[in-house]
Parts: sequence; C-alpha cells; structure tokens
Amino acid sequence: MNQLQAAMGSLERSYDITLQHLGDSLDLKDAETVAHSRRVTAFTILIARTMGLAGDQIDTIARGAFLHDIGKMAIPDQILRKPGKLNDDEREIMREHCYRGYHMLKKIPFLTEACEIVHSHHEHYDGSGYPRGLRSKEIPLGARIVAVANTLDSITSNLPYRSARSLSEARREIQAWAGRQFDPEVVRVFMTIPDLVFEDMRRQIKADSERHPYSFFQSVSATNSSKISCNR
Repeated sequence: MNQLQAAMGSLERSYDITLQHLGDSLDLKDAETVAHSRRVTAFTILIARTMGLAGDQIDTIARGAFLHDIGKMAIPDQILRKPGKLNDDEREIMREHCYRGYHMLKKIPFLTEACEIVHSHHEHYDGSGYPRGLRSKEIPLGARIVAVANTLDSITSNLPYRSARSLSEARREIQAWAGRQFDPEVVRVFMTIPDLVFEDMRRQIKADSERHPYSFFQSVSATNSSKISCNR
C-alpha cells in the first residue's frame, strides 16, 4: 500500500510539473502577463484557504487557476499583444479563450474539475458573463474565486493598454461589483485579507520566479504551503 501511495504521489507531482511548463509556455507567448498565472494561483489559494476549504479541493482549484488562461494560446498574437483596447470583433475572438481552454483540457482525466474553472472564470454572478451566461451557484466555486483573484491581479498589473493601479483601487472596484460580477461571499472573504499579505505575496512570487522558474506550481498545489500563502 505504501508503494502504491508513493507511486501515485510521484505521478501527481509529474502531472503538476507538466502543468507548470504548460502554464509557463503561455507566459512566454504573452510577455505582458509574465507570472500572471502564478500570481492568480497564489491569490486564489489564499482566498480559498481563508474560506476554510479542504486541501484536496484547494489543489483542484489551484490547477484551474493556474491554467485559467491556457486557451489564449489559441488566440492570434496580434490580438493577444495589441497595445490598445480591442474592437468588438477582436473582443469576441478573445472571449473564445475560455471555451478553447476547456476543450484543450477536458479529455485529461485528472483535470476534469479544473477545466470547468477554466471554462467558467469569466462568468458573472448575475448571469451577464460569458461564455454560457451562468449565474450564482451554477458557476463552480473555484471559478468564482478565480474571478476575484484574476481581477485583482489584472488591475494591479501593467497591461498593454494601461498602467497598473493600486491595491486599494482594486479592492474598491471588486467590492463595487459584488453581487453583479462577483460572488458576494468570496468578495467578503477577500476584503478581510490585509493588504500586506497580497503585497508580500506578489514580491515573493517575483523573487521565486527569478530564482526557481520551474518550481512554483508543484509547491503551491501539492503542499498548500504556508510560505506561499503568506498566511499570518
């Protein structure tokens, strides 16, 4: 039994290393969002842990968070890297990344639940999101958490069409959209986490990515370590 458990653990670590390289390949394609998937994963784990979710559930959500934008690998570079806002046609093509990512991952057995997060992370709590117009609890919990983490990182990062904004601005915007774009309970938990935790986490991910570029996902998804979560 111990040998079987060890073999299964080794297999799972191999899966996660594969996901690490898959996610990093997207960062290489889209230089403006380097380490975005890592930060969104770490923010997601922090919120999920603060909500009191079980470790196994957090591992699944972490995989979905890390791969949430993987469908952008199928989006043309001239749209993905456009240095300005997208027009209506380009925006429709960009929105396909949820569906494309889902179809890239759905046939991988151990990603069955994670790929639903990839499919649903742009759904809105009030049903106004895409691609399926899901609402409220129809949206997987992991996707509702990733939606907040993704928006937090997007607002506080430099993008091709605007400069990064402050964490306090991100908090105000996310709170303003609670009950419309975001699950109000996820927002409530997010608002209880001190600024310093997110700021320390962002600095740590930058430093760790520079020192150990291929170790991030294995550490956060396999162990849910207190080091990564900056739990205080």
